Amino acid sequence: MTNPLLNVRQGPVARLRMNRPDVHNAFDAMLIAALTGALDALAADDSVRVVVLEGAGASFSAGADLNWMRGMAAASEAENREDSLALARLMRTLNELPKPTIARVQGAAFGGGVGLVACCDIAIGADEAKFGLTESKLGLLPAVISPYVIEAIGARQARRWFASAEIFGAEQARRMGLLHETVAADELDAAVDRQVGLLLKAGPIASAQAKALVRQVASHTDGAAHDSDNADLIARLRVSPEGQEGLTAFLDKRKPAWCQ
Repeated sequence: MTNPLLNVRQGPVARLRMNRPDVHNAFDAMLIAALTGALDALAADDSVRVVVLEGAGASFSAGADLNWMRGMAAASEAENREDSLALARLMRTLNELPKPTIARVQGAAFGGGVGLVACCDIAIGADEAKFGLTESKLGLLPAVISPYVIEAIGARQARRWFASAEIFGAEQARRMGLLHETVAADELDAAVDRQVGLLLKAGPIASAQAKALVRQVASHTDGAAHDSDNADLIARLRVSPEGQEGLTAFLDKRKPAWCQ
């Protein structure tokens, strides 16, 4: 049996490649479990500094596998709930992974594939990439991925695309915030590599904690507590070994140790 997920290490960079090109990297229970397990392992690996999520073949991910959907249609409500919770755990694990993540998007990204893109910190797509939140065509909704997609594109856009199930292109995805950058297909790898290089120049701890800071700031309602928490964070970082090295390197006009 072909491994549904490849984990390719390039020094401090881990590339997780969905490896079901014959079905456009569609989800099934095995791929969901493999992705979740791999992300959990990478979260605990201090040697990993950047994670790139990509798909083998012509597509990033076409969403749910048809055979898997057929099985879920015949399953009980309780079984469907457990299955949905497994997908929800994957999305949350990716969204909160304590490493910067990059989605490399080519071809199609539909349904849950859009969720994966939205959960990554940085998303770069080929000009011809196509996207769709197509669940409403089946009488369903993208419920599990909705928190991450809405955060990425905003509530107003989500109301349109969740209801209409329209297919939209890479430029529309970029305008809405689902993609940060679009490039020609033959420039996709170079664009991802450039972004990896930028992330590797940042302090590993600071880079890893950046998304946690964004989540905290976005969810704060108490301004005074907000200010106190942020002051605590920057104070800890300034006196930490990484902060001391970064500040000293800047003052000494040299590269910090993590760039060497």
